[in-house]
Amino acid sequence: MLDKIKALQQEISAIEATSAEQAEELRIKYLSKKGLIGQLFNEFKNVPADQKKAMGAAINELKDFAQEKINSLKESFNQKQSGLQGVDPSLPGYVFAVGSRHPLAVVRNHIVEIFARLGFIVSEGPEIEDDWHVFSALNFPPEHPARDMQDTFFIEKDPDVLLRTHTSSVQVRVMEKTQPPIRAIFPGRVFRNEAISARAHCIFHQIECLYVDENVSFADLKQTLLYFAREFFGEKTEIRLRPSYFPFTEPSAEMDVSCSICGGKGCNVCKYTGWLEIMGCGMVDPNVLELCGIDNEKYTGFAFGMGIERIAMLKYGVKDLRLFFENDVRFLNQFHSAY
Repeated sequence: MLDKIKALQQEISAIEATSAEQAEELRIKYLSKKGLIGQLFNEFKNVPADQKKAMGAAINELKDFAQEKINSLKESFNQKQSGLQGVDPSLPGYVFAVGSRHPLAVVRNHIVEIFARLGFIVSEGPEIEDDWHVFSALNFPPEHPARDMQDTFFIEKDPDVLLRTHTSSVQVRVMEKTQPPIRAIFPGRVFRNEAISARAHCIFHQIECLYVDENVSFADLKQTLLYFAREFFGEKTEIRLRPSYFPFTEPSAEMDVSCSICGGKGCNVCKYTGWLEIMGCGMVDPNVLELCGIDNEKYTGFAFGMGIERIAMLKYGVKDLRLFFENDVRFLNQFHSAY
C-alpha cells in the first residue's frame, strides 16, 4: 500500500491542467469519495494494526498534497480570468483620486459647527409644505402684501400646498411641538419662482436660527451674530445692523459684515462700501409666538437666516451662483475642507 501511495504522489506532482474545468475533473478523480485517494481510505481498514499509524499519516499527507496541488491549478486559472496573470502582487496599489465635498456642504457644515458650540441643535423639515407653516403662522395674513415678497411654487394649483420659500417653516414646526427654551438651527433647500442668473436661482439653500427663552433681548442677538461673524470670517470682522422689515420679526434688521477682501477699505466686491450684506434678523414677533402656542408674555426670542450660497460666494470669491448647481468636477475639485 505504501508503494501505491508513493506512486500516486508522483502522479499528482506531475499533473497539469489546461482549463478550470479540467482542474475540477482532477479534483474529482483524486479527492472525491470514490476517487483514488478515497479508495486508499477504504483499503486502510485492512492494514495491520501495527502499521495503521504510519499508513494513516502517509494517506493524510497525500490528501493534503493533492488538495494543495489542485487548489494551485484552480487559482492560476482564476488569476487568468481576472486579468491578474503576469501581475506582481507585491507592487504598490493604484492611487485613486479622493473626492471633495461640495462647497455648499463645506459652508453648511462650518456654520452648523460654529452654532453647535453655542448649544444649538439641528432641526429639519419637509420641503413640500402647507400655507400655515410657510406663511400664516409667520404673521402673513391672507392677502397681506408681504406675501408678494416671495414668488412661490404651488403644487397642482392648490393654494394650500407649496414648495417652501424659506426654512422658517421648520421654526414653526419646532415651536408647535416644543416649549422653551428652544435653541436650534434649520438648514435646508428652498424654492422660489425666480429667473436663473449669476446672482439668483429658483433653488437655493438657507440656514436659519431660533432662540426662544425668558429674557432674550436684542443684545443677545447682536452678540450671537458678532460671535458667528468672527468665527466664520475672521477675528477682525466687524458687523453692523440696519433697520429693515420682516413680517415675523419686530424689530427687524439686515446684518452686514466688514469686507474681508479689502479689510473694509472698499473694493469691487463690496461695491466700495467696505460692507457686505449677509442676512436678515430680528426679535421674534409676539404674534408668531402666540400662533405657535408659546406664551408671549413670558418668553421672547430672536431669529435670523442667511443664504448658504451667498456666504459661499463671499468666502470663496465665486461670482456666478450657477456654478454651485452645474456639478462641474473642475470647479468642485477646488474645495477641500475638514468640515
